[in-house]
Amino acid sequence: MSENVVHLHKNTDPPADNVTTLTVVPDAPPARPVPLWVRSGRAVKTVVTHETTRATVRAAARHGLYTFNGGRIVARRAWDGRTGSRYERMIRAAEAAGNLEAAEEWEERLQRFRAARHHRRMDLLHSPVEAARGVAVGAGMSIGVLVALGVVMAINTGRVGDVITPLSATVDFIALLIRIVQVVWGPALSIGPFLALLALWSVGRKQHAAPNWALPANVRSSEGEPITPSIVVKALRDLGVPALARAIKEMGDAGASMLGPITIAGCGVEVDVTLPSGVSTDEVQNRRKKLAENLTRHEHEVFITIPQAARTVRLWVADSGALDEPIGPSPLVTDDTMTADYKSGKAPWGQDLRGDAAALSLYQRHLLITGLSNQGKTVALRSLALWLSLDKSVQFLMGDLKGVGDWAMFDGLATTLIQGPTDEHVIQVTEMVEGAVDEMNRRIQAPPGTVFPPLIVLVDEAQVAFMCPAKDADKRPYGGSKANSRYFMAVRKIHNQGRAVNVLMWQGTQDPTNENLPKLVREGAHTRASLALGTESQARMALGDKAVDGGAAPNLLRPGLDRGTLVVASDGISIPPGQSSITVRTHYIDDAAATAITDRAKALRDGVTTLHAIDRSAEHDPLADIAAVIGDAPRVRTKDVLARLSARNGDAYGGWSFLDLKRVLDDADAGPYKSDGVMVVSRDRVARALANRDGEGSASAE
Repeated sequence: MSENVVHLHKNTDPPADNVTTLTVVPDAPPARPVPLWVRSGRAVKTVVTHETTRATVRAAARHGLYTFNGGRIVARRAWDGRTGSRYERMIRAAEAAGNLEAAEEWEERLQRFRAARHHRRMDLLHSPVEAARGVAVGAGMSIGVLVALGVVMAINTGRVGDVITPLSATVDFIALLIRIVQVVWGPALSIGPFLALLALWSVGRKQHAAPNWALPANVRSSEGEPITPSIVVKALRDLGVPALARAIKEMGDAGASMLGPITIAGCGVEVDVTLPSGVSTDEVQNRRKKLAENLTRHEHEVFITIPQAARTVRLWVADSGALDEPIGPSPLVTDDTMTADYKSGKAPWGQDLRGDAAALSLYQRHLLITGLSNQGKTVALRSLALWLSLDKSVQFLMGDLKGVGDWAMFDGLATTLIQGPTDEHVIQVTEMVEGAVDEMNRRIQAPPGTVFPPLIVLVDEAQVAFMCPAKDADKRPYGGSKANSRYFMAVRKIHNQGRAVNVLMWQGTQDPTNENLPKLVREGAHTRASLALGTESQARMALGDKAVDGGAAPNLLRPGLDRGTLVVASDGISIPPGQSSITVRTHYIDDAAATAITDRAKALRDGVTTLHAIDRSAEHDPLADIAAVIGDAPRVRTKDVLARLSARNGDAYGGWSFLDLKRVLDDADAGPYKSDGVMVVSRDRVARALANRDGEGSASAE
């Protein structure tokens, strides 16, 4: 008989096949402790470089140097007052500048000072006796006065003792003063040195007698040191040119002989520096930024040009912040009565760095203005056209290849106005310029001595035309710089012969390169101006090598901040002798003011019908075209009608003479006639001839 064993407790062990294996991931090893010296070094570095620490160090250095340098200033003043060193310095400076008259005058002052000092020293030999005598006489007189006063008091009171009352009162008062001095003397000896240091600190603070890095931020940024001969010489000595530094140290006058007179020039000062042998002007020009910083100025506040004198640089140093202040409005805006004279007048363009008015002659000069985008090129170019529009004899052909309305106010003033950036607009502008070439050729073939009205062919954003890829039916490109480029060749032809017959080319372009402003085109302009540019190579493209080698540096202008500031190379503007360029801050004329000026210009004319596209069709109606170019004017001179017809359709009317015009008008019974001594064409006669012709055409059709 078998026994069955029953287990009364539950087995809690799970089956072997259901056991879950747990993988224990060990903890990451603790990071290596940072050595104490590393943590200490980091903490020290943080504390040392913290702005609070730096501000504290600057403040401590500033106030300490205020006191030390204040003592030097007071000692220097005392020494100058007691000796003739001040006069000797002025004599050396006058001799270094070559001003012998001033040197003689200062020498006479020195002799007078020495004579007066000798007289004072001789008086000291006799002064003790005189002083003792004076003290004795004064004491005796004082005692006598006091006794006399006591006698009067005694007579009045009847008491004999009152005779010495004033004298005893005086003795008591003197004793009181002695006691006060005894009480105050001890503290005064303790406080006196601190008061003296405070006085020295005050002198140093008023003179900013501390390095620039230690001065407060508002003083460092807003105030520049006045330009003195010593500051200029020190700035040149520290320029980093070894030969220049050695030469200054070897000069007996510490370099003062290098400097010409420092003269006020507009919002700054100007000085000529004659460099010593072995130092070239390029070495100074190439360190313009360092020189400006040595003079406590920004780079844009120092201009370096090369005058005619050998080994000489001309420094113009602006007052701190002066170039950031705007100039006044244009006379074109403020003077409603202003007119223009193309031949003998000058356009009011702005101010030069001296603060003088900068005016530009436009007579028979091709013009080129370039610069980076959004620097004021269009406004500068437009202001010249606005002034010239006030001469009613001037005619305009305009192409705006930006097309945002910058030239819209010339609608009704320009004979042709094309606005837009597309290839079609480039084609229209090219044909407009080619029409001007035809007009130029017609004028050249006229009898000698014939005077022609000025014709300004203006193209803004000309780089769009040079970069245009479009070609005509004969596969000739409109853009480019090759001999078959239509726009390029038309501009070149005007540059070559246009000025002789008053056909002038004005162009404005951006960011010049050899591709968007070919060399032959930019060198054909008589007046070349540039706003801010990116590189020196672009500056040479814009102004030419001569101007850049002479100090012109539009690449150093600040984009955005120097908007409207131009560097100009032209014989049409007054440039200081020896310089090849001048910097001009142009007036800003906004669109509203420009519109007001063109309204005045339109009032001077009989009326101009502006063409907004060039008619390239082969068929044309001469009588209808004559009516179109006359516009709303009651009568127009025949030569003006011929010029407008040529601009409207150069292929059809470019070769017309007065006889051709007269033949068409006589056939229509609208022939020209004399008015005030000149031949004119009547608007009413032409309109009546058109109406009669159209009426006959309608009748024949019926």
